[in-house]
Amino acid sequence: MIDWRHWHNEPWLIGGLVALGWLWAVLAGPLRSRLSALSLQLSALNSQPSTQTPFPRGHAIRFYASLLIFYFAVGSPLDQIGERFLFSAHMFQHQLLIYPAALLFLTGLPAWMIDAVLARSSVGGITRALTHPLICLIIFSLVVGLWHLPLLYDLALRSKLVHVLEHVMFFGAALFYWWPVASPSRLVPPRGPGVQMLYLLGVFIAMTPVFAYITFSDDILYPTYEFAPRLFPDFAAADDQLLAGVMMKLAGMAVSLTVLGVAFYRWYQSGERSDPGHHTTH
Repeated sequence: MIDWRHWHNEPWLIGGLVALGWLWAVLAGPLRSRLSALSLQLSALNSQPSTQTPFPRGHAIRFYASLLIFYFAVGSPLDQIGERFLFSAHMFQHQLLIYPAALLFLTGLPAWMIDAVLARSSVGGITRALTHPLICLIIFSLVVGLWHLPLLYDLALRSKLVHVLEHVMFFGAALFYWWPVASPSRLVPPRGPGVQMLYLLGVFIAMTPVFAYITFSDDILYPTYEFAPRLFPDFAAADDQLLAGVMMKLAGMAVSLTVLGVAFYRWYQSGERSDPGHHTTH
């Protein structure tokens, strides 16, 4: 059964998260002035002295919150529940990685930190091409869709190495998913509100077949969950699969509608400001 006291402490997991946290701290601390000056020099966006760049406290909170959520998703007892017992728990892991963890990670990077790299033409050009909304839609949809094929999904449940690869790919694909609407860069910035709305609608449509495949299947798709010991006697494998599919759809819908609503509001506001005939009367 589940050992609720067991939290993963493998070197690759703890070491990787500590290394990311340490790297961010070095870039935002001792190297902040140098990176800020380099970003401004290469991008030629303004002439503000780099010495005035304050420590990005808000970015730090978001970045380290992302690392904590990532660890909770893959390092807490939730991982063994999702790996051995419940498809819905595994789906919850994926939602944590795709939505809060990836969004906080991306928005936890100050513009000057990432633009110091992106300002170089080769890196910036590749990033600009890969983060085109259509490419981001394709990458995210393919990664999520292919990993939910029974062969790959069940292989991930049987092999620790493949399971790690699955979660890393979900997180990486989620960074692409978020870039067109939450890019931290001034050189490869978020798209305009109109493009964002079309992009989010496209992702929503592209992910619908995956949701339908899981939710409305007459068969149990993944043998691991079909033959897993039942944690709750009245909660059958079919119920678990249905819940997982509904979780996928509801989470995606909630995020998409929220971000789409924000994009629509910004689009409306920009239209109001650009309308020369708009007057406010009292």
